[in-house]
Amino acid sequence: MTRRVLLHVGTPKTGTSYLQDVLFRNRRTLASAGILYPADRFDAHFLAALDLMRLPWGGLQSEAIGAWDRLAEQVREHDGTTIISHEILAAASRSQVGHALESLGHGSGTEVHLVLSVRDLVRQIPAEWQENVKHRSSISYARFLEQIQDPERGSRIASWFWSVQEIPDILNRWGHDLPPERVHLVTVPPSGGDRVLLWKRFSQVLGLDGLDLDLEAERVNPSLGVPETALIRRINRSANRVLAPADYRPLVRELLAHQTLSARTRSPRLGLPPDVHPWARELEDAWIAEIRARRYDVVGDLEDLRGGPPPARWADPDAPSEKQVAGAAVDAIKALLLENARLQQEAGALRGQLDEAHAALERSYLRPTYRLREKAVRRLQTSAVGRQALRVYRLARGRNSRSA
Repeated sequence: MTRRVLLHVGTPKTGTSYLQDVLFRNRRTLASAGILYPADRFDAHFLAALDLMRLPWGGLQSEAIGAWDRLAEQVREHDGTTIISHEILAAASRSQVGHALESLGHGSGTEVHLVLSVRDLVRQIPAEWQENVKHRSSISYARFLEQIQDPERGSRIASWFWSVQEIPDILNRWGHDLPPERVHLVTVPPSGGDRVLLWKRFSQVLGLDGLDLDLEAERVNPSLGVPETALIRRINRSANRVLAPADYRPLVRELLAHQTLSARTRSPRLGLPPDVHPWARELEDAWIAEIRARRYDVVGDLEDLRGGPPPARWADPDAPSEKQVAGAAVDAIKALLLENARLQQEAGALRGQLDEAHAALERSYLRPTYRLREKAVRRLQTSAVGRQALRVYRLARGRNSRSA
């Protein structure tokens, strides 16, 4: 059997969270079809990517040490098809790409295929700014746009943005040593299209057609509206100095952004300012022409990479409707109150269990047999012979007692 690796390296905000959730939850079904998705936890490939690229990520880099080599070892040991997927892999340098491909068996008989999911810049730019906000950033939208349009790309934000969004450059780094027929681009359909079409395209390129997979999403990365994003940015400006990153993720990103504010779907949607559209469209046209010339395998339609027209009414997230932000804030406060009430109930139940355990322990102390044993132990500890006898007893009890 041919050993084959399908390596999905991004880009962010192209349905990657949904894809990875489906693959992780259906590992057994995939395995029965001879397909390995090597992950013992849902973020295993994320940790492997951090390890490969030596990225600091809120302290997770220490947890990620060795994750890529362990992943690659599983791939090499599997005689069949393996799928790897994480969007931050798009940022890997050419040397990191070389190490990754070699460790997966490229050049040693393994057939490596590169998969890149792509979406138009008109949607990607506001989505990337919002992701920055959901990861504690307080940068304004105007400043973000200014930095990514700077030809020098010298800022941290611009450098990261283009490393994971400039499609020809990603293909240069990841696909330079692969034949074009093994480089697959999956295009994200335009807004308002068939919601399952993107999954069908992923399924086609990954060889999942015909498998009975559970497609219900448990982990997704939903988008926020203009006032909701503005609210999170204000929270970041106020709370970042006093709220640790480990507490920020469950409280702000998950509870407030993903679980609460993303449900407010009637708010104005985040979009690209009308005056930035021509610049974005020019880049999109150049990218489409270059991809066509390279003759990669395109799953979908390259015209999907042309963003839609400017909105008739554009909502500026740097100057949102204060009434709409206040409405979002009320929903956020309600969610925090409910979470606090839940935690208080949980703490009360734990206190009750602790009190019961403490009372049981005190009752055991009051038993005459316990007091006699305690007195005997104190006497034995006063002499070398007694201490040796205690050690022998405890050693024997450790070997023979079921409770030891």
